[in-house]
Amino acid sequence: MSWGIELWDQYDNLAIHTNKGIEFLDKYANFIRDRLAIETEYAAKLRRLVKNYQPKKKEEEDNEFTSWQAFRKVLNEISDLAGQREVVAESLQLQIIQGISLLSKTLREERKKCLSNGTILHQNLTTQLAALERAKRNYEKAYRDSEKAVENYKKADMDLNLSRAEVERYKNIMTAKIQQSDDAKNEYANQLQKSNNLQQQHYHELLPEVFNRLQELDEKRTRGIREFIISAADVESSVAPIIARCLEGMVKAGESINEKEDSYKVIERYQSGFTPPGDIPFEDLSKMDTLDTSQESHYNHVQSSHLTVKGTISANKIKKRVGIFNIFGSNKNSLTADGQKEDFSDLPPNQRRKKLQAKIAELQQKIQQETAARDGLMKMKVVYEANSSLGNPMTVEGQLNESEHKLEKLKMDLKKYQGYLEKANQIPIANNSPQANRTHSMNNGHRSSRHSNGSTEDNNFDGDFHPDDAGSLSSSSASPESGLGTSHTSLPGSGHGSTHENAIGEDAYYETEMEPLQPLGTCRALYPFEATSEGSIPMNEGEELQVIEIDQGDGWTRVRRINNTNGWDEGFVPTSYIECTLYA
Repeated sequence: MSWGIELWDQYDNLAIHTNKGIEFLDKYANFIRDRLAIETEYAAKLRRLVKNYQPKKKEEEDNEFTSWQAFRKVLNEISDLAGQREVVAESLQLQIIQGISLLSKTLREERKKCLSNGTILHQNLTTQLAALERAKRNYEKAYRDSEKAVENYKKADMDLNLSRAEVERYKNIMTAKIQQSDDAKNEYANQLQKSNNLQQQHYHELLPEVFNRLQELDEKRTRGIREFIISAADVESSVAPIIARCLEGMVKAGESINEKEDSYKVIERYQSGFTPPGDIPFEDLSKMDTLDTSQESHYNHVQSSHLTVKGTISANKIKKRVGIFNIFGSNKNSLTADGQKEDFSDLPPNQRRKKLQAKIAELQQKIQQETAARDGLMKMKVVYEANSSLGNPMTVEGQLNESEHKLEKLKMDLKKYQGYLEKANQIPIANNSPQANRTHSMNNGHRSSRHSNGSTEDNNFDGDFHPDDAGSLSSSSASPESGLGTSHTSLPGSGHGSTHENAIGEDAYYETEMEPLQPLGTCRALYPFEATSEGSIPMNEGEELQVIEIDQGDGWTRVRRINNTNGWDEGFVPTSYIECTLYA
């Protein structure tokens, strides 16, 4: 089956067909380019998606949950998927696009050459046929002229009026015309033979060769498209196993999620270590009548001495809020970068222990690293001392001293934090509960007094309380939150001597009818809080409150809630239960 034989007369159609075939090849190349662009864009968007959803630095603590860990694994697998799409795009560019471009260029050049040869062959044949046509017309004209000359000679020979010379002239003309006719006939026959030979060669040898060459080019193009389509599929297939492994990784990541484990980790993270509050004892009011009278007289005396004209406590009398519930002493530890105290005494007991254990583990790791660095420097120094050509041992001396200094500091820090942890382990958990302590502080229907300055001598809180007898209160409620938001006034002292009234007025909190304090900011409740005794107020999770006094180091913050009954409620809530936003 050959184009040269079967399609000998379809030169124009074959030229059009081969041109359309190459244009189709270019169209397929454009298709691959568009797909390549889609693959590249898809990979870029996948990478951008992974980047946008990468856990932020502030979310690193949540990575301990299996769901978060699984999500990070999914992000990694999607990143690998993006890489495979980039591999597909790169392979399409190198294997398909460049191959098609090269093939298309080759086919166009060879087709142009073939069509040029075919055009020359057609021109040669057309020229020969035109010569044949001219020879034929010349032969026809010469033949007619010779026939006319013969007829004229016959007429002249029969005409008796013409002379012999005239008849001879007609005869000579006849002879010349016949000769011209014979020459034209021979030329026509010669051109005819040449035309037939050229036409035979043209349609059976020369033109079929051109057509067969065009057929080869078209088959080469078709075969190339087949190979390119298969190659494109092979490119996709080559990354399919990796993509399958990525999908398997996603499935395994999903299967690794353990809801029970995450629930346990939530307990580990937020467990305060406090015990639920005990029963509130009954207060027998009949035994408090005589005590109320002495408190009232003491209140009148102190009110006249310590209130301003507006009925508020004198500004120079209240300096600092002291510890609450007789358990939280002032801690002058420096704060860490995240705003927590150095010994984490502002955290609940369980969380404090976890933080201290993590800090100790971090310091132990740093000590191991620094010890290894010091040992390396010492070995280097020994080598330099043994062979001075390798280096000067004095250059290592400074680094060695610095390493020793760092190591000593790390060991001191480790010992300090181990001491913190030992003290934290000695703290009774129940006594650290504000609710439990409220119950514990009840004494015969009255609240026990607290340290006049609300602090202990030891900067590191160890759970013990050392009252200052010279400045302590006898038997009245001295907690800073007692009775806030009420219309009565509760002052320290129980009718005994007022020798220390000025000292009491310096550092203790009083309740009186006073103008509301200006809010310092707002806060949001992170957890629900049940207030089981006076001085503290309950709050619901997510509730917005006003901050009117910030935490003074005892773990409690004074807040205000606006209500529709008496204007507002004020009291203390645990600082660790709220998230504050202070005004600038």
